[in-house]
Amino acid sequence: MPGFLLSIDQGTTGSTALLLSPDGRILGRANREFPQHFPKPGWVEHDLDEIWQSVGEAVGRAIEEAGVNPSQCLGIGITNQRETTVLWDRKTGRAVHRAIVWQDRRTADRCQELKDEGKEPLFRERTGLVLDPYLAGTKLEWLLDHVDGARKRAEKGELAFGTIDSWLVYRLSGGKVHVTDASNASRTLLYDISDQRWDEELAAVLRVPMGLLPEVRSCSEVYAHTSGVPGVPDGIPIAGMAGDQQAALFGQTCFNVGDAKCTYGTGAFLLTNTGAEVVHSNNGLLTTIAWRIGDETVYALEGSAFIAGAAVQWLRDGLGLISSSSEIEAKAMEVDESGDVVFVPALAGLGAPHWDPHARGLIYGLTRDTTAAHLARATLEGIAFQIVDLVDAMQADAGRPITRLRVDGGAARNDLLMQFQADMLGVTIDRPENVETTALGAAYLAGMAVGVFDGLDSVVDAYRIERSFEPQVTQGERDGHLKRWRDAVRRARSETRIT
Repeated sequence: MPGFLLSIDQGTTGSTALLLSPDGRILGRANREFPQHFPKPGWVEHDLDEIWQSVGEAVGRAIEEAGVNPSQCLGIGITNQRETTVLWDRKTGRAVHRAIVWQDRRTADRCQELKDEGKEPLFRERTGLVLDPYLAGTKLEWLLDHVDGARKRAEKGELAFGTIDSWLVYRLSGGKVHVTDASNASRTLLYDISDQRWDEELAAVLRVPMGLLPEVRSCSEVYAHTSGVPGVPDGIPIAGMAGDQQAALFGQTCFNVGDAKCTYGTGAFLLTNTGAEVVHSNNGLLTTIAWRIGDETVYALEGSAFIAGAAVQWLRDGLGLISSSSEIEAKAMEVDESGDVVFVPALAGLGAPHWDPHARGLIYGLTRDTTAAHLARATLEGIAFQIVDLVDAMQADAGRPITRLRVDGGAARNDLLMQFQADMLGVTIDRPENVETTALGAAYLAGMAVGVFDGLDSVVDAYRIERSFEPQVTQGERDGHLKRWRDAVRRARSETRIT
């Protein structure tokens, strides 16, 4: 079959466009970063015009690199930073406020207020989520309360809410459709994941008008066709959609119950496939919809570490210890170990399994001999330690061990990090040939909808492992590292931090 699939991966710090041939080859790839906005401490925002520009530039560059005709595009898949919240005018498509990013902490007090009112069990039972400012529901409530006239306009039906996927489909279709998919809907605190519907009771708690909410569709179907998009012909089917971590789980072909993957991007996200069963967590994890294809819904357990690659960016931009993120591995390898320095990268609070939005980043164990190399190594180790906490919680909830872990994302290219991860988990780490599995997952979903792929088996055939990392330390060495880590985390927690 001639032609190509276009995958748009709209992430936290940049937008990636990936072109995939019908036989699974990557024809072209381009990424464009865009600015982050920090209007107040703990607040993180994105300008939607800047995101749209980055998407257009990435798509144009990828098509140019591949040397293909845009009219040969068979379908478009979308994957996105999930909980980032957008409120826009239905007529103009213009956002009424900058998007509030998933890392944003401004609604921490509101989440605590809801917990104090005894609302968290209701939200956990219906949505599989905890009450945390990470999620979209309280961000939407904040926009309605703080943007002048927004609540009245919403009640009149003039505004639309969505996560980034929903807003992208709206823009790509020339404003013709307002939809989301089940995986993204499950990240809003407003969607009943068992009954698979918007929940009026939860919406009432957050004072969200039901008319704001998009139609929820499956992850693989034709939602709309392109219209009026610069550089892209009209009439191309927009045919696949999933939140970034669910798309990565799909792209890693984790189709069997118990299969697990971890994506190392701006944050780090561990998911394991629980099949048709909704498994509620007793250990601080989230329950989420992995994907819905046709009438079949697959669920997952998820653990989220808010800061992973962002910690490396902080070393680069905040401290100036490296000039580019790619230098971190070489800098860390200047020393054989971290010199007992531990870095807890709670730069946006602690996510699962701790859920402490008021935790703060902490560097522990500094001495006169500490160098930039020790801090670089401790940063990579801090990313890996967070995943150990998530795996421990996930194994307890799932009632089964994770014996192999598939990894992806930009930081998965770091051999030092991957080896340390295998050492601290005591399991084999499998890294695929292509670590852009988030974008691949969206392309596969779109390809299934337009007939490029016959089904899951044809997706599995395209998956290849590039390298496996085996544990190389003793249990005693592992226990020593983890003891130092857990002591440092205790010091970073809000209830034990000296203020």
